[in-house]
Amino acid sequence: MEAIADAIDQHGVCRAVDLVKHFAVTHATVNNTIKRLERDGLVTTAPYQPVELTSAGSRLASQSRRRHEVVEAFLKKLGVSDQTAAIDSEGIEHHVSKETLGAMKRVLEQGWPE
Repeated sequence: MEAIADAIDQHGVCRAVDLVKHFAVTHATVNNTIKRLERDGLVTTAPYQPVELTSAGSRLASQSRRRHEVVEAFLKKLGVSDQTAAIDSEGIEHHVSKETLGAMKRVLEQGWPE
């Protein structure tokens, strides 16, 4: 969702080929994923047309971005380099629990607990 939103923000549209390049996967993989997202009501598309986020898809993309930003900022606070924090946060954001994300936010906002 975040990659679709990013492509739309950067280029005005998101095409399947943009996602193929971003994720380094096949067109079939992207097409199957888009079909699933469409079935779930998160995107709309038509053959040879760009992928568009529904309002539910936009909300999910925004939530994903916020999670990503918190995880990346937390990793940087730990002393992880900007480049590594950007790469690592891409994977971590999808697996961190609400509790852990909340703890990360508290550390970023209030500092380390005593």
